[in-house]
Amino acid sequence: MTLALFDVDGTLLLTPDLVAVRAILDAVDPSLPEDAFTRTARPGSTALWQVEQVLGHAPDPGWCGRAEDRYEELLGDTSDWRAPDGAENVLAELERRGVRLALLTGTPEGIARLRMQRLGLARFFPDGQGGFGCESADRTDLIHNALERAGASPDEAVEIGDTDLDESSAHAAGIRQIRVDRLGSFAELLELIA
Repeated sequence: MTLALFDVDGTLLLTPDLVAVRAILDAVDPSLPEDAFTRTARPGSTALWQVEQVLGHAPDPGWCGRAEDRYEELLGDTSDWRAPDGAENVLAELERRGVRLALLTGTPEGIARLRMQRLGLARFFPDGQGGFGCESADRTDLIHNALERAGASPDEAVEIGDTDLDESSAHAAGIRQIRVDRLGSFAELLELIA
């Protein structure tokens, strides 16, 4: 049975979300400026990697929970957020075909799941599954975590993302990868995910 691991930013959420940046910065050091992550920007990187780059060392163990709580406090109206056209229908059809769905994102889990709630897509991504940005600085580790949680082997999995790092980490983990930024439409995933 196929396990489809979906990235969030740029894949399921097409609208930039700077609230997450502020929440993470507030969690590790509120005095850091908004552009602290910009200086170390690497599309597709994990939140833990970004925090380590900004601080120059590993953060304290409670930073991720604080970031998730702060995000929920700061998040306001998201009615302008966009998912890909037809995303809900595509995910529903994949699920109907027996494809297991999980999130694989550099974002902290609580932030990713709240984003899915706001987009109306949360029901497709079960708790206890996936890989998230507080778990490792290395995105490939997130894939291994997601495979272990799902009890899946690499040959059963495909990662769906939009960055070079999504692609290279999938290949490093030995799984297939689909770049949504190279598709004509999100619905093409129905032909590419078996």
